[in-house]
Amino acid sequence: MAEKREFGFFEKYLTVWVILCIIIGIALGKLFPELSTTLGKLQYAHVSIPVAICLFFMIYPIMVQIDFKKVIEAGKTPKPVALTLFVNWAIKPFTMALFAWLFMTKIWAPFISADMASQYQAGMILLGVAPCTAMVLVWGYLSRGNMGHTLVMTAINSLTMLFLYAPLGAFLLGVARIPVPWETIAFSVGVYIGLPLVAGYFSRKEIIERKGRKWFERYFAPNLHYVSIVALLITLIVLFSLQGEVIVKQPLIIGMIALPLLIQVFLIFGIGYGISKKVGLAYEDAAPTAQIGASNHFEVAIAVATVLFGIDSGAALATVVGVLIEVPVMLTLVKICLRTKHWFPLKGGG
Repeated sequence: MAEKREFGFFEKYLTVWVILCIIIGIALGKLFPELSTTLGKLQYAHVSIPVAICLFFMIYPIMVQIDFKKVIEAGKTPKPVALTLFVNWAIKPFTMALFAWLFMTKIWAPFISADMASQYQAGMILLGVAPCTAMVLVWGYLSRGNMGHTLVMTAINSLTMLFLYAPLGAFLLGVARIPVPWETIAFSVGVYIGLPLVAGYFSRKEIIERKGRKWFERYFAPNLHYVSIVALLITLIVLFSLQGEVIVKQPLIIGMIALPLLIQVFLIFGIGYGISKKVGLAYEDAAPTAQIGASNHFEVAIAVATVLFGIDSGAALATVVGVLIEVPVMLTLVKICLRTKHWFPLKGGG
């Protein structure tokens, strides 16, 4: 499957389209605040319905190309899954807590009040204990990774979050109890993973039976790639339009929160990527293994920050900054993976 993912003109200049979509999104949010308000209200369990629709069209084209026999094979190779769980739960929450403390209570202390520093710190920690789920399927696909392994790792990571998110969050925040946003987790996993997974499996089976595997691989699957990219760009416009007013009004605060989050992302990616190389993973497994730790499940973080601190709190704002940097930064990591894949052995010559 990897060899089919060749990038054309549209993909080569994806960075340009991303920048344009960010600018368009911010402009829309600033010029038409009523539009962003309306879009912001379209949500269920803190999951944005417009973003959920965009994510379906991002992930379905990936799911429909997965050979589910490879998913079963991937389940028999536990090393990438074990590494992902180790980085996500034994390293990532603690490095995020360290950076949140260092930047908010030390480096930025002269510029923000102690109360706001505490809230920003809490929001960053909530992001750190909410590793990515479905979005890593997009990053793994663009990196030409092993989608069978990516799907298995995503599913196991989602289940692990149910058990580890609350105790780790409570420990790092120093509170007695963290509410587990069961509804948010269940709804986001169902919409982002379950729905496109079921749709992809049955439509793939039906199309191959009717038209044949050759037609599917030569004509149907390649064109879906553009659907996924366009959905990704529309997602950017929606995300940045929802926060356009905040970005324009508080650019300095956004930057102060974003810097430690960026350092955290690159550090965790580097740790995952480096260990993957050390233990001898093939590139197709190493790329998504490193990416899933670098990304965040921002819906869960936003939901918990809102319950604990309020919708207009500094903690909620910090989780929103996580949303804003997610796509541009993860696309940067995709480029790093593609340019360094020769560091690893290749399974399929992709």
